[in-house]
Parts: sequence; C-alpha cells; structure tokens
Amino acid sequence: MEIIIGLLIIAIGAFCQSSCYVPINKIKDWSWESYWIVQGVFAWLILPLLGALLAVPDGHSFFELFSTGSTFNIWMTVLFGVLWGVGGLTFGLSMRYLGVALGQSIALGTCAGLGTIMGPVLLNMFFPELNALESLTFAVILGVVVTLLGIAIIGVAGSMKAASLSEEEKKAAVKDFNFPKGLAIALLAGFMSGCFNVGLEFGKGINFGDLTPDMYKTLPATFLVTLGGFITNAVYCFYQNSKNGTWGDYRNGKVWANNVIFCALAGALWYSQFFGLSLGKGFLTESPTLLTLSFCILMALNVVFSNVWGIILKEWKGCSQKTIAVLVTGIIVLIISSFLPQLI
Repeated sequence: MEIIIGLLIIAIGAFCQSSCYVPINKIKDWSWESYWIVQGVFAWLILPLLGALLAVPDGHSFFELFSTGSTFNIWMTVLFGVLWGVGGLTFGLSMRYLGVALGQSIALGTCAGLGTIMGPVLLNMFFPELNALESLTFAVILGVVVTLLGIAIIGVAGSMKAASLSEEEKKAAVKDFNFPKGLAIALLAGFMSGCFNVGLEFGKGINFGDLTPDMYKTLPATFLVTLGGFITNAVYCFYQNSKNGTWGDYRNGKVWANNVIFCALAGALWYSQFFGLSLGKGFLTESPTLLTLSFCILMALNVVFSNVWGIILKEWKGCSQKTIAVLVTGIIVLIISSFLPQLI
C-alpha cells in the first residue's frame, strides 16, 4: 500500500509540473527572459529553500547541513545543478519549437533515461567503494528501456504530425513550430537535464541521517541543484535583458503584480515535482528498484501529463486518427513503464 501511495504522490507532482506552463500564458507584456528568471526565483530559490528547511530537525540549524557534510559532494551537487540549468534553458526553447506535448516528451524522455543511468555511473567513478552500479539491476534497466520506448513512440507521432500538417496548420498549433530544430534542442535539453538526478545522487547524504524523515532526505540536495540551475539561468536571462533592452520589464508597474502572481504559481507548480519526488521516495524505501527508478518514473509521468495538456491546448488538432493512435500508444507504454519493474 505504501508503494502505491508513493507512486501517487510522484504522479501528483508530475501533474503539477506539466501544468506549470499554463500560468505563464497569463503573463503580460514581459519578455521571455524576464518572466523566466522571476518564476525561477520561486521555483529554484525560495520554495526549494523552504523545502530544505523541513529536513532540519529541532535543535539543529540549516547551515549544519553544509558545515558538517562532505565539501566535495556539496560542490558536485551544485556543479551538476549548474549543468542542469543549461538543460532548463534549452528545455523552454524545445517547447517553443515543438509545443508543450512534443517538446516535453522528447526532452523529458531523454532526461529520464540518461538521468537514471548517469547518476550511479558517475557516483561509482568517484566513490567505487559505494558500489553504486549495483542499483542498476535488470528491473531498473528494463524500466528505463520501456520508458525510452514510450518516448520513441511519441516521437514517431510527432514526426507524423510534422509530415501531415501544412505550414499554416503547424503555426496555428505551435507558433514557431520547427521539428528538426526543436528535436535537436530537445535532445540537448534532455541530456543536460539528466544532470539533475546526478546532482541528487551526489547530495543524497546531505541530511541529518535518522533524525531527518525519509520523505525529506533529498530536499537539501534538491535545493543545491536548483541553486546551481538558478545561477546558470540568471546569467543568461540578465544577459538577454541587457542585449534586448528589457530591464524595463521589472519596472512595469501596470503588470507587475499580475505577472509576479502567475510567476509564483508557475514556480510552485514546477517545484511540486521534486517536492513530490522526495515525499514519494519516503514511501518507496521497501523497493530499492523503485527508489532507483523514481526519477525516471517522474519524468515519464511528466510526459504523460504534458501530452494531456497538449491535447487540451489543441496542439494535436488536425492530425489523423492514426497519428493520435500512435500518440496514445506511447502514453500507455509510459504508464506501464512506471509499474512494470515492480511486477518483475
């Protein structure tokens, strides 16, 4: 029963993440770089910090987490957060050229597979005594393969969509639709986004051990990863503010309150995925396989819900029944991938 609860919590987080771009549509008269970094203040700084504080038991301070932990692991966690930040930047571009459904599907699918594999592999390189590769069991590899299969099927549906629609129909669904360009950016975004899970692997020991409840143990590492990502995004967004002369966005009093509210909502929805991942892991401790696969499961469910939003937003409007059937097949395979390893 606890495993079901854990998976449901992760699924709720995935649904919230897949919905985080809906509030962004309510933002007015701000350039991309302005609203992106403002929502990032909530998504990557404020909320992860509040989450990390939950891991601090009574009688201890937040700064003890970093003063007593491994300095090397702390800096590696932040470093992979910086690398993940590159994925976050290109992630937004992938949806610009492919739409919410297809962009998230390809980027998150690549992120799911590589993130799950890269974490134990890189951890084993630095700390072979931990035997991190032992976590990559047959069930885990099978789960990753089935996830990638589901992503590939959705990718085929996207290719069919690109081939069947006229340029006018593509633009009607996604204004800047460009499948080849979007595909390349989405694959890069997925690869770099996989660094998030690598950062979590390096930082999984940054807590107070038995004094920190299992469901909160990865929240300090999550904060360090998102902190690194914030640095990357801030550098790029502020550069774009200077290049495009958009610093005035932050002083536009007419829309400031509206935009900050929707940026905060978008940030909260985005952070929910990793808050839910941490809480969900607390219920999966009896299944080492699902613990290892939890990041992959989260990304797979993100893809499922992003495609549901894609359908709601009519990004697949005008496609043939065959294309929709392929899309639905891919979604079903992804759902199966979340539970299959537990049945082995």
